[in-house]
Amino acid sequence: MKSAEIREAFLRFFEEQGHTRVASSSLIPGNDPTLLFTNAGMNQFKDCFLGQEKRAYTRAVSSQKCVRAGGKHNDLENVGYTARHHTFFEMLGNFSFGDYFKRDAITYAWTFLTGVLNLPKEKLWVTVYASDDEAYDIWTREIGVPAERMVRIGDNKGAPYASDNFWTMGDTGPCGPCTEIFYDHGADIWGGPPGSPEEDGDRYIEIWNNVFMQFNRTADGVLHPLPAPSVDTGMGLERVSAVLQHVNSNYEIDLFQSLLAAAANAIGCSNDNQASLKVVADHIRSCGFLIADGVLPSNEGRGYVLRRIIRRACRHGNKLGVKGSFFYQIVAALVAEMGEAFPELKNQQAHIERVLKAEEEQFAKTLEQGLKILEQDLAELKGTIVPGDVVFKLYDTYGFPMDLTGDIARERNLTLDEAGFEREMDAQRERARSASSFGMDYNSLVKVDVATQFTGYKATAGEGKVVALYKDGIAVEQLSEGEDGVVILDQTPFYAESGGQIGDSGYLTAGGDVRFDVSDTTKTGGAFLHHGVQVSGSLKVGTSVSTEVAAEVRQATSLNHSATHLLHSALRQVLGDHVQQKGSLVDSQRLRFDFSHFEAIKPDQIKALEDIVNAEVRKNTAVETEETDIETAKKKGAMALFGEKYGDSVRVLSMGGGFSVELCGGIHANRTGDIALFKIVSESGVAAGVRRIEAVTGAVALEYLNAAEEQLKEAANLVKGNRDNVLDKLSAVLERNRLLEKQLEQLQAKAASAAGDDLSGSAVDVKGVKVLAARLDGQDGKALLALVDQLKNKLGRAVILLGGVHEDKVVLVAGVTKDLTGQLKAGDLMKQAAAAVGGKGGGRPDMAQGGGVDAAGLEAALALAVPFAEQGI
Repeated sequence: MKSAEIREAFLRFFEEQGHTRVASSSLIPGNDPTLLFTNAGMNQFKDCFLGQEKRAYTRAVSSQKCVRAGGKHNDLENVGYTARHHTFFEMLGNFSFGDYFKRDAITYAWTFLTGVLNLPKEKLWVTVYASDDEAYDIWTREIGVPAERMVRIGDNKGAPYASDNFWTMGDTGPCGPCTEIFYDHGADIWGGPPGSPEEDGDRYIEIWNNVFMQFNRTADGVLHPLPAPSVDTGMGLERVSAVLQHVNSNYEIDLFQSLLAAAANAIGCSNDNQASLKVVADHIRSCGFLIADGVLPSNEGRGYVLRRIIRRACRHGNKLGVKGSFFYQIVAALVAEMGEAFPELKNQQAHIERVLKAEEEQFAKTLEQGLKILEQDLAELKGTIVPGDVVFKLYDTYGFPMDLTGDIARERNLTLDEAGFEREMDAQRERARSASSFGMDYNSLVKVDVATQFTGYKATAGEGKVVALYKDGIAVEQLSEGEDGVVILDQTPFYAESGGQIGDSGYLTAGGDVRFDVSDTTKTGGAFLHHGVQVSGSLKVGTSVSTEVAAEVRQATSLNHSATHLLHSALRQVLGDHVQQKGSLVDSQRLRFDFSHFEAIKPDQIKALEDIVNAEVRKNTAVETEETDIETAKKKGAMALFGEKYGDSVRVLSMGGGFSVELCGGIHANRTGDIALFKIVSESGVAAGVRRIEAVTGAVALEYLNAAEEQLKEAANLVKGNRDNVLDKLSAVLERNRLLEKQLEQLQAKAASAAGDDLSGSAVDVKGVKVLAARLDGQDGKALLALVDQLKNKLGRAVILLGGVHEDKVVLVAGVTKDLTGQLKAGDLMKQAAAAVGGKGGGRPDMAQGGGVDAAGLEAALALAVPFAEQGI
């Protein structure tokens, strides 16, 4: 069976068992700070397992795209050198949320493997968690697996519940014992059964894992029973394809054959089972899917991992002899192989190719820079060992592989301090762990077992009952006057921060003297959390309150939010479909929108964006919303917003008769005309391949234009003009300034020349060499350079050091006549002189520049010239 046929057979089988087919979620986990990437099929169902989310179904089946290249689950370094490790893979999974449990999960797995895929039963081995007698008995007594092919595995990884048969998604969160099914490839392949000393061989391969979600592990390591035990299973598509296609390596299956051939063709090498070619074929999958899901190469977080994978692929291409960029050329083969199952690859093909090509070209430049740095470090090396910190600097700063550094070192009979390099790597890993935002405890948020009904789409005021109160994160029965706290109501018109829109503010009142001022509103699970201070009286659980949102703030915020949607569509129209939202912030004063794009937006494009959005504003069309299921919404062309997590029922927001259609739960204007005016106030870059636009709308936009008008009037007054001729007046002023600056340069040059005539007589003789050091304040570096050139011609064999203070900074220039550069180098003199004034400098052997901030050290710097000449001659 082909891999695509296996995928479809799995999904169809579980649909026939009452499971709902659910689409793969993004590789960027939705609203889950504990994960770097989606690494298992259960990620999108995490809240279902925890009992914090209810869906319209209790059984689900999916084919989930996964990446394991960072964080707890990291297979990166093994990829290409083993038969089954990948950075990207597909996980086929079936799930039960408080429905069936161990018996049905085990039966379904066995039936599919032996009944649908027709795997021979005698080839299958089974493991269970050591203390899970229930699962063991189901396998042996009901399924009929003989005891000699059953293996109990306990805590074999050095800690309680740290076991091959106890599954955890992260350091915290849902977890439980599991039972795994292994396939025996036969005695002609080395390896032993699971749990044996030879288990790492390739004979016995895990193909299915049934996880019985029974617990939620908190940061203290305690396992708390889940409200409804559930099932999470996973079967690696690549592994089972290898079994059914009668090959022993995942790289031999149909999914990889076309990618290996395309990689060999792009590199210009043979397709002969090289490990490096496997690396390239694997990495194009993870890179392609990550970019399609909105990740871009950068120096932190997910973008940093993507950059590492791309550069690792490029390095292995280099090892195979590639010349120039090649990696992006393999995207077409990836789309041909997997685009049918994952349409996002087809839709984003051109964007993926652009990102990869740009990153390849950038890496080529960093390699060139790294070689120069390495040459410099080796030239200054004392001894035969290249220090670990030098190797690490090249690796970390320039992406320079250690093995390449080692190759160059060996050519010069040098060795690497590998232990020192590893110490630096360990220190970096520790820094990364400490700074990582992905280590957050999923259980650290306030957890409430109630859901708040949101009434704010149609109202900014209403009534509600207090169902819970929190002070310092601890549940309390009342909040007293002056205390900060959190109030949770059974229903509320307050919008909770989400989708980039800030939470509502306002106040809650009860009776005549009870008031709680709300400064922000957030959400956890289904509960809305009203953060604020008890201004007067006491608020108790069970109290009925009146709710009042700050309506003017809400209205201004809603206008900015609607304008963000219009801007998003306009950006895709002006710049291209590769534009994807990378983040946003919407409040009452402005909107901020981050998006994927590789260059600064040109002024004419800014104007086009404003024109398009304002045209939609003037049309004054109704802003329409519709509740529907996620698949129907996607068929209507609705775009999902970055970082948002969507349930089965979604809210589709449309503007301009289809001009903008997005999934959004935010608060919006009633009509586009309510926005009144849209004005972009800034455009900038915030990361590699990510741009940011800030804009204003409505009354704030009018204030912005009025302020600009006032500034224009002031500028006109300064040049004695008016708004009609201010540009002509400014041009005249600038032209006059240019003429004056030119005249000033000419005068400075004459003064420097005159000074040169005077200075040449001040040179001292050191062993037949004229040495001149002099202070000339008020001269810039350009003037001093010209003077040094003049002095060299006058003095003959000479060493010259000139310095002075110019615009509160020390300027230094050193010169050595060319007949002396074999003994004395201007760059060496400059390094010493610049250090004396608290700065840096360098240059060619015959001419160097530098400077600093410590004018008090200038005389000491100039005094270095004579001893420098004496030591070198």
